[in-house]
Amino acid sequence: NSISQVFLLSNAKNCPQRLSMKSSQEQNSDTEMSSVCMEPSDSQRNLHHHHLHKQSPESGPVSSASATLTDSNSGVVKEPYMNPVLFKFLFVVGTLVYSSYTILVHLMEVDGAIPWSSSSMVLITEFTKLFLSLGLYLPEARRLGRFELPSPRGAVLYLVPALLYALNNNLAVYIQLQMDPATYQVLGNLKILTTAVLFRLIIKKPLSQIQWASLFVLFAAGVSNSWGGLQRSTGAPDINKASTLHITPLGLFMISAYCTVSGLAGVYTEYVLKKQPALNINMQNALLYVFGVAVNLLTFVVQARGRSDSSFDLFRGFTFLTWVLILSQAIGGMIMGVIMKFASNISKLFLVSAAMVLTTILSVLIFHLQLNIYFFLSLVFVVVAQYMYNM
Repeated sequence: NSISQVFLLSNAKNCPQRLSMKSSQEQNSDTEMSSVCMEPSDSQRNLHHHHLHKQSPESGPVSSASATLTDSNSGVVKEPYMNPVLFKFLFVVGTLVYSSYTILVHLMEVDGAIPWSSSSMVLITEFTKLFLSLGLYLPEARRLGRFELPSPRGAVLYLVPALLYALNNNLAVYIQLQMDPATYQVLGNLKILTTAVLFRLIIKKPLSQIQWASLFVLFAAGVSNSWGGLQRSTGAPDINKASTLHITPLGLFMISAYCTVSGLAGVYTEYVLKKQPALNINMQNALLYVFGVAVNLLTFVVQARGRSDSSFDLFRGFTFLTWVLILSQAIGGMIMGVIMKFASNISKLFLVSAAMVLTTILSVLIFHLQLNIYFFLSLVFVVVAQYMYNM
């Protein structure tokens, strides 16, 4: 094939005497050139290895939109490639979905409570993600003539992030009752702090001095926003929660736990996705959601047995907006998986920051949110921290 010819001709330039032998000894030329010619360069070896890797049925399919490369010096698998236009489109859609979450939950509040069970909503969302992932993987399975699955040990790796996401997705619902939408999005940027630290500990990603300084600026943003929100909550306990910046002490603890678990889940998920670079992203998502369905089903059963009426009605309290929330979260979750596969958690955090601004605008338009100086100060801190971290 053409790649192999380029590989051989490149070697022939280093060994012209072997090239002349090729016409007379065609059947043995490849073997002779390998034994006498100079060792191929790192770039040639990687090109040849990548071509073989892409065609090998044992290594799994590589999408036409992506390719897995290996660093010639360290041997570390580099991030797969995705079409930039497609990536930007998914980034915009992901931003819209992420910013809509807290808005939709607040719109469904009834007397300061959520009318449906968080575990039932998360369970149906995970099932929807699983259905969509398998549907997207079917064309690839037909092309291969089989379902490509990792080893049992490789599959079990997806259980850990499934447990972490189950905890966080349920926690995210109840956090909405402790703060307004804009505060939730601003303090959600503390994920950058936890993600960066965990990146350093788990994936061994070094941080520069400027990046460490940006984390302190981000921490200052959280302190500023929390201070202003706590003052409003203490002074006016009966305020309209969606229209006034506020946060409760319990909400501050919950958002801290949420950001810590979210950072751990994101970093571990990225580690698992990139540990198996040749495995199709839709199959990887499906494996994650299989465990997600199992964990959330168990959570739903426990919550249902704990209620006074012991109702197992999965759709109790559901409205049209609930289904909109489920569908948007299913699509958003799959987009996040693609971003972590083809970019990194840091790219995902850019999405979170963009969603913060959009959520604030929507909160002002829908809930007539009243902003204060502490919020604007924290907003500036977050933007500065993002710029510093990615310099």
